Amino acid sequence: MEPVYPEFVPDGSLARGEMEALQDDIAEAAVFEDDLDFGPDRVTIDRDSDQRPLTDADPPVIAGVDQAFLEDDRAVSAAVALRAGEVIETTTAVAETAIPYIPGLLSFREGNAVLAALQALSVTPDLTVVDGSGRIHFRQAGLATHVGVTLDHPTIGVAKNLLCGTPREPIPERLAEGERIPIEADEGVTAPDGTVIGYAYQSRQYDSGSTSINPLYVSPGHRISASTAVDVVARTCGGYKLPEPTRLADSLADEAKGTFE
Repeated sequence: MEPVYPEFVPDGSLARGEMEALQDDIAEAAVFEDDLDFGPDRVTIDRDSDQRPLTDADPPVIAGVDQAFLEDDRAVSAAVALRAGEVIETTTAVAETAIPYIPGLLSFREGNAVLAALQALSVTPDLTVVDGSGRIHFRQAGLATHVGVTLDHPTIGVAKNLLCGTPREPIPERLAEGERIPIEADEGVTAPDGTVIGYAYQSRQYDSGSTSINPLYVSPGHRISASTAVDVVARTCGGYKLPEPTRLADSLADEAKGTFE
């Protein structure tokens, strides 16, 4: 995959105001509606389905991408492409983190490593799950949206913490497995108030009530709706908290750090 809109490639040399203005442009170009070649019902991580001959109705290729960091301010990004749970390709890439961590500007810190890992794939995924926010972002342009729009590629953002927005109803200390609560835009988000920008999704929960697993925060990156994004994530977790594509990418990124040290 190559950038379709190279003018959106993250540039860490920009001033903060310029970065934020670029994010406004990215959000305007983003499509937060379904523009996919498959329905969420075709997404699976059931490895048994790999035994069937591939047809047009077979599961789509879903990629996951995640990052690890080196002590010299470089980001190692790993991309893992799967079809029905089978890893069909992996890549890694390294890039300098041009800026420190600043809430809301994560894509300018990690985006180039993510793009490099995805560009190194020989297979073109049908959709990529990114460790980070998509539309759940102050300017509706988190890492998943920035990457998705730059590549004009369907993406989903899956974050472990809520960056902004307001849950439609209070999130209890313990959500039931499979439960989802809409996250709506508020005065801190450029979308109209009340717009559903993502979901809190409980992918896994302990059987015992004595301990609790926190929910994921799922949001559309590009060319997918909020409701379809959470449906896809729900079909890729397979008993783990994280979706299988990003769970494997996280492990690969950690393993790959030694290659670049």
